[in-house]
Amino acid sequence: MRADEIVDGLRQLGLDGTSEVLVHSSLSAFGYVDGGAEAVCAALTEVCGTVMMPAGSWDLTGLPAPPGLVRPNNAYWNAASWAEFDEKLSQATSFRSDLPIDRWLGRIPEVFRQTGVPLRTSHPLFAYQAAGPAAERLLAAQRPDWPLGPIEALNGDVLLLGVDHTSNTTIHLAEQYLGRSRFYRYAKSADGLWVELPNISGESHHFDAIEPVLRPATKEVRIGQARVRRIPKQAILDATRQLVLDDPAALLCTDNPECRCAAALQQRLASV
Repeated sequence: MRADEIVDGLRQLGLDGTSEVLVHSSLSAFGYVDGGAEAVCAALTEVCGTVMMPAGSWDLTGLPAPPGLVRPNNAYWNAASWAEFDEKLSQATSFRSDLPIDRWLGRIPEVFRQTGVPLRTSHPLFAYQAAGPAAERLLAAQRPDWPLGPIEALNGDVLLLGVDHTSNTTIHLAEQYLGRSRFYRYAKSADGLWVELPNISGESHHFDAIEPVLRPATKEVRIGQARVRRIPKQAILDATRQLVLDDPAALLCTDNPECRCAAALQQRLASV
């Protein structure tokens, strides 16, 4: 598949230079792409006005909770001792804007970081990156206590490139508005220093159950072998809100008490 085919597919979705998009992606879903992830990134920035992608570095900066620090309904593990915590702290990497992006987020965000000249936020666990006219405005909306701020500031759409709604972090924003999926997590912020970060989102493995509800608002094309979807951010927020208001356990698993879903449900029940 050539880069111009990606450009054509994105334009078929109605995207143009005024578009602000949050991109979740899988390079392998396209099949063979001439130019690889770099071609995908170039197509996105050619067609869209502002492109935002996740840029988290949890695998490098993340830490256990310190011993004895237990938050209600937090579903996280504590270091067994301060010696163990200090060891984990020494092994972790302090956040820097040039850190590689977590591999589980896909190859495209990492190549975007390397080649797209994007700006990046400084959240030690869940940074975002963006390029385009609205990039500074979107990224300025993130605070250490409000990591999903860039999604809140987005005036546009979520673009799913070969992935399903289990990658759709906008659903987490709707959850958090309703007091659900608000966790405390820990990261190395500088040499010898750690930080507690609130409002970290939870599990998403049942999020694709929202797909039938969002189908009327979704524009879809096939690019190469990939299913590519454009969904208005507001439609995702509205659909998630209604589902959770109707059922506090919507889009969560209910059969595993060890999963963060159980804690997220208890957070929602405690908030109403």
